Amino acid sequence: MLEQYVLFVGGLALLVVGAERAVSSAGDLALYYGVSKLFVGVTVIAVGTSVPEMTTSLYAASYGAGDLLVGNIVGSETAQITLAIGIVALISPIFAERRNVMIYGGAMVLSMIIMILTIEDGELIRSEGFLMMLSYVFFIYTMYTNEGGEEITEEVVEREPPRRTVPWIVLGLGMVVLGGHVMVTSGVEIARSVGISEYVVGLLTGLGTTAPEIVVAGIAARGGEEGISVGAILGSNITDPVFSLGIGPLFYDVTLDDPGGIMSSAEYMLLVSLLVLGLFYWQRGIDRRAAVLCMLLYPPSFFLT
Repeated sequence: MLEQYVLFVGGLALLVVGAERAVSSAGDLALYYGVSKLFVGVTVIAVGTSVPEMTTSLYAASYGAGDLLVGNIVGSETAQITLAIGIVALISPIFAERRNVMIYGGAMVLSMIIMILTIEDGELIRSEGFLMMLSYVFFIYTMYTNEGGEEITEEVVEREPPRRTVPWIVLGLGMVVLGGHVMVTSGVEIARSVGISEYVVGLLTGLGTTAPEIVVAGIAARGGEEGISVGAILGSNITDPVFSLGIGPLFYDVTLDDPGGIMSSAEYMLLVSLLVLGLFYWQRGIDRRAAVLCMLLYPPSFFLT
C-alpha cells in the first residue's frame, strides 16, 4: 500500500513539474510570435496548465474510472475559482476590467453548464465528448479573431527563440503523460483498498492538478502581468469543463457510478463560480479581504459527495 501512495505522489509531482515546464516554454513561444497577453493567458497558458486534467481524463476514461474522471474536473474547477484565486490575490491583488469579467466569466459559466447537462444522466458518450471539444475550438477561434491580433513588441524581444522552447515543451508534456498514467492507476488502487470513492480521489487529484494554475497565475500577478494571471485561471476554467472533460469520452464511453452525489458537487462548483465572478465584477477584481472569502468557499466542496 505504501508503494501506491508513493506512486500517486510521484505521478502528481511529474504532472505538476512537467506542466509548469511546458507552460512556461509555450508562453515564451507564443509571445515570441507576438500575440496578446490576454490571448496567451486564456488560450496557451490556460490550455497548458490544463494538460494534467486532460491527461487524467484520458487515462481515467481508458481505465473505466468515470467518477475519478469527473471528480478530477469538478475538484480542479472548484479549487481554481476559490483557492487559486484567493492565493493569487493574497500574493498580489487582482484587477480586471468588467468587460473581460463578463466575456470570460460568461464563457466559463457556459462551459460549466454544458458540463453539468452532459453528466446529469450518468453517462458520457463519444458524440458528447466530440461536441464538447468542438465548442471549445469555436471559443478559441472567436477569441483569436477578437483578441489574438494585438502585438506585444516589448515582450517579443525578451522571449527565448523556438529552437530553445520547443524541446522543453516536448519534455514537459512527456512528463505530464507519464505522471498522469502513474497517478490514475495508483489512485484507483488506493480508493479501492481504503474504501473511499473514486470520486473523492478525483476531487483530491483536482486539487493537486490545480498547482500549475496557482504557480503560473501567482508569478504573473506578482510580475504585474494581469492579463496572463486572470486569463490563466478563467481560461483554464473554460478549458476543463468542455475540452479536458470531453477528451476522455471522445475515445472511451464513460459511466458514472454515483451521478447524484457528483451533481451536488458540480452544482456547488457553479454556485461558487457565480459568487466569485460577482466579486470580480463588483470590485473590478479581488482584493486581499475578498481573497480570504474565496478560499473559505473551497472546503465545503468535500462535504457534498
